[in-house]
Amino acid sequence: MAIRIHIFLLFLLLLLPSASPITFHFEDFNVEETIAATKLRSIKEADTLQQSEEEPPPRLRKLKLHHRDKISALHDTLFTLQDHRSRFNSRMRRDAKRVASLVRRTAARSNSYKDDDNNEAFGFGSNVVSGTEEGSGEYFVRIGLGSPPTYQYMVVDSGSDIVWVQCQPCSQCYNQSDPLFNPATSASFSGVACSSAVCDRLENAGCHQGRCRYEVSYGDGSYTKGTLALETLTIGKTLVRNTAIGCGHLNQGMFVGAAGLLGLGGGPMSFIGQLGGQTGGAFGYCLVSRGSSGSSGSLEFGREAMPVGAAWVPLIHNPLFPSFYYVGLLGLGVGGSKLNISEEVFQINDLGEGGVVMDTGTAVTRLPSSAYEAFRDAFVAETTNLPRAPAVSIFDTCYDLNGFVMVRVPTVSFYFSSGPFLTLPARNFMIPADDVGTFCFAFAPSPSGLSIIGNIQQEGIQISIDGANGFVGFGPNVC
Repeated sequence: MAIRIHIFLLFLLLLLPSASPITFHFEDFNVEETIAATKLRSIKEADTLQQSEEEPPPRLRKLKLHHRDKISALHDTLFTLQDHRSRFNSRMRRDAKRVASLVRRTAARSNSYKDDDNNEAFGFGSNVVSGTEEGSGEYFVRIGLGSPPTYQYMVVDSGSDIVWVQCQPCSQCYNQSDPLFNPATSASFSGVACSSAVCDRLENAGCHQGRCRYEVSYGDGSYTKGTLALETLTIGKTLVRNTAIGCGHLNQGMFVGAAGLLGLGGGPMSFIGQLGGQTGGAFGYCLVSRGSSGSSGSLEFGREAMPVGAAWVPLIHNPLFPSFYYVGLLGLGVGGSKLNISEEVFQINDLGEGGVVMDTGTAVTRLPSSAYEAFRDAFVAETTNLPRAPAVSIFDTCYDLNGFVMVRVPTVSFYFSSGPFLTLPARNFMIPADDVGTFCFAFAPSPSGLSIIGNIQQEGIQISIDGANGFVGFGPNVC
């Protein structure tokens, strides 16, 4: 409870204009509690997760949002035997691949999938990045597919514009926790004709025996191929009919038990794009913090998900990459002081490159090298009293906090366009690299001019996307 109150107090700063002085510059960080949270729950405890998912949530169009580790603990006995360092290293490897693929997408937009008459494959004209090996399989929801609904875990990805699920008959499928979706048992399943308007919305759509076909390929070699169909999805208590989904009959990849992917990007074929006027392009989510025992985050659709009292920041439209949610970042702060970093570092250039993207699939926030180095150096200058530790994985700034119960760390802030700034709780930038007290400053340099605000920095914060009006909101609630 004390941590939640402390986080709420940090959110009060959001209402202040960026020019206002911050009244406190340091915050307490509970080392002991954070280390304890690296321990996974037992299988018996996690098993209650699946039992409760078929029960409709109390609100319409609202879903529980679960972290990857919770799903893994439920469906992989060996996973619970891994120590935190092993899970941490795996997550950082996935994250590096995710970032590399995002950078490739924004740097080489012209690279598209070419038709191959031998396998009747086709694509959307861009390298859609999803799946656990690309780092995007970090958060999952459970939704109903078909009529009557069969419930499946789906990866949530704000950088993808497709909804797809593995389907029977399957010539090649990876292992998933639930039985494969069988279209033959659904009264609402309907294939999409090649001549339909829905098929026309796919770039370079393929056609086989009169049916519209899709393919999504991934940077790690994973892919899904199959037919496009219209199906009913059950979201909480709401039935969303005639949703265009990819019914994958040929799939390759490791998705930690997930049956497919729920794309929440800004394009027309994402779930958000298809809902259109039903939700006004609005949705909100709160990513549960790592190690939060017995708790879940949330994903909610519709204008009712837009809170009163949030700090609203304009979304920036990049016509070359409409799927991504770009925000205007003006600067960074440490210890209550805004750093001397040029705003141009965070802007989109004339070629559509650079800018700042909010992404649920990337774990660690990436910043252009010049901004990151100034940011890191300012933080290090304010933490000279803390013992340092060797670099770990992608992190060059780590601390040995073994034996500490509580430490004081400088505040870390994002300064956004139009005035608001976001001061992060310490657990969103001091993350445990193992279970014996090694903590790292959870930011890293970007391999390009693209900045990415990752899910570690978003954890515990209510995020609201108002696509119709072009705003993203932070707060006022926490989870």
